[in-house]
Amino acid sequence: MTVEALNPPMCTDSGTSLDRLLRPRSVAIVGASDKVGALGASVLSNLLRNGFSGDIHLINPKRAEIDGRPCLPSVDALPDGVDAAVLAIPRVAVLETVKALAARNVGAVVIFSAGFAEGGEEGLAEQREIGRIAAETGMVIEGPNCLGMTNFIDRIPLTFVETSVQPLGDRRGIGVVSQSGAMACVLCTTLASRDLGLSFSISTGNEAASGVEDYVDHLLGDDATQVIAMIVEQFRKPQRFLAAARRARALGKTIVLLHPGKSSAARESAATHTGAIAGDYQVMRVKVERAGVILVETLEELGDVAEIALRCPTIPAGGVAVLGESGAFKALTLDLCEAIDLDLPQVDDGNAPALRAALPAFVPVSNPLDLTAQGLVEPDLYYRTLAALFSDDRFGSVVAGIIQTDPITVGIKLPPILRAVDELKPEKPIILAGLDEGADILPDYINQLRAFGIPYFPSTERAFRALKRLNDHARRDFRETDAAPLAAPGLPEQGGVIPEYRCKAILAPLGIPFPRGAFCTTIDEALSAALNIGYPVALKAQSADLSHKSDAGGVVLNLRDADELRAGWDRLHANVAAYDTSIALDGALLEAMGERGTELIIGAKSDPDWGPVILAGFGGVTAEILQDVRLITPDLSVEAIAAELHKLKQAALLRGFRGSPPLDVEAAAQIVATLGRLMIAEPSIHEVDLNPVVLYPRGKGAVALDALMLTGPKNA
Repeated sequence: MTVEALNPPMCTDSGTSLDRLLRPRSVAIVGASDKVGALGASVLSNLLRNGFSGDIHLINPKRAEIDGRPCLPSVDALPDGVDAAVLAIPRVAVLETVKALAARNVGAVVIFSAGFAEGGEEGLAEQREIGRIAAETGMVIEGPNCLGMTNFIDRIPLTFVETSVQPLGDRRGIGVVSQSGAMACVLCTTLASRDLGLSFSISTGNEAASGVEDYVDHLLGDDATQVIAMIVEQFRKPQRFLAAARRARALGKTIVLLHPGKSSAARESAATHTGAIAGDYQVMRVKVERAGVILVETLEELGDVAEIALRCPTIPAGGVAVLGESGAFKALTLDLCEAIDLDLPQVDDGNAPALRAALPAFVPVSNPLDLTAQGLVEPDLYYRTLAALFSDDRFGSVVAGIIQTDPITVGIKLPPILRAVDELKPEKPIILAGLDEGADILPDYINQLRAFGIPYFPSTERAFRALKRLNDHARRDFRETDAAPLAAPGLPEQGGVIPEYRCKAILAPLGIPFPRGAFCTTIDEALSAALNIGYPVALKAQSADLSHKSDAGGVVLNLRDADELRAGWDRLHANVAAYDTSIALDGALLEAMGERGTELIIGAKSDPDWGPVILAGFGGVTAEILQDVRLITPDLSVEAIAAELHKLKQAALLRGFRGSPPLDVEAAAQIVATLGRLMIAEPSIHEVDLNPVVLYPRGKGAVALDALMLTGPKNA
């Protein structure tokens, strides 16, 4: 199937209210049943078990009543204007039922059935028709191929998963939005087991008429939802999601995203799972992180990051202090934190006097700390140590890695830790992580920790990995460049490949540096230009049909005088003719040969879904092997771009390596910034390729040796 087939457009107007789905006052169950395990029976059981006080309408043409509740023979018998209908029926009956529900002015429909866009052309056509009905009537449709939703605030579960809703009360909550219903269920179970409040859980499935973007927008306006945890295989409205993410950041709410689809196999699986085609993962990643989303890589991380973001008073930022009780644990922590690049500020007797005063003389000041077993003899040591760590501004959070062992040991260690948090009321997060998962720890202690806003983790490794995600997010600079977009006069109206000589003529006035050169159509023009430019020169064949000139022998280098230039001119034309007789050259570009330097690749791409992004990294012969590049959004400042370049694997080469001089990173960053401004101003540009860009020592700049551009129609 085509990408378009597997990615049908959603038809719901973004202004449609979701309240009739998420907060219904009346519910119809189409396909109601009393058979244990039947979907309709489970929905009814859920509503009754959780005390739904609204009207419930059961529809089953074969039954007059179910458990004393009357059954209607068809949708046509429903009263006008029921808020939500749940379809627990086979796929073949869904479309006609949706039409009938629309005729009865039903506000929202939940479709459990599968086999639509992911099942073939017939199912796809029916899904499109469902979307059209929703668009025409304003009816909210969740699914198809979903598990429904649960409103934990009002205790309304419209799902066939057996659910006993734990009400949120006056707590802040986590809203779960997932294309996968099964993973939404798993995540909610995990979060609830940690006594984390949930506000909503919404499974969007195939998203025929409403998608994750709609529900995120709604949850951002919900006062009870502080954190949104998402599992998304494809964003069908990326720009709308990015706008929602920026709004979340402005509201002080946190979005945590798990996005399957990094591998080609996962992308294939997504297409068959929810009818989605996963886009370029790396482009998605740089865009959503720039908008303020915390991206995680495992379901476990999703729960861990969401817990810290919800439970702690602030998002952890800055270095991490680790309170431990073992020399071996100290070494393991140093190994892990170096591997994941988690900052552990170094402290010693000289620069941490408060910590030195808190510790026994035989315990060295360090990070991680090794308190040894002294805390069992002197429990107040935990209180004094935490007090010193809380007051040290070098630490943005504290992890207490505690050996629990048995109830007696826990009873000695945890009371002074709890007392320190209760009395000192630290503004920075503290996380308690046990080293011995499965140790016998009284639930009362865990409950007290959580009541004080202290996440309790079964392992320190999970805590460190979650903190790394949160720290990176907190340190991210979300400021945008104040430089204006940069329009490019001379772009063709009709679009297409723009060859090097025309591309350079467009880009050079914008500030992209190129070698001195001239476009020539005859050897006499070339000879005259060479006198002005100065030998040695390079000669490059020019045609929109010749993107890879070197493959065709269309580049002749280091021509040192007029005779060599004449011979090079003839050789270049002969090489291209031998390569492909259909290629008609516009002419040749004559350029001055430059000094050798460090080769970079800089290019820009306008992703059809996510918009423009810039790629920058090391080029040369190892470029394809190492793939040492960074993706950069086009709105960064020159300073922020330079910081990104210093994150390259081979960044030591930029700073001067083994006696070589530091390179002009700012000059490379300026090229990236200029391309970014151009891509923002000119949406008709699909791609720009500057390869190679030669970077010279600091103060000597950079030069783009080649340039190619692909554009579309300007008014498309």
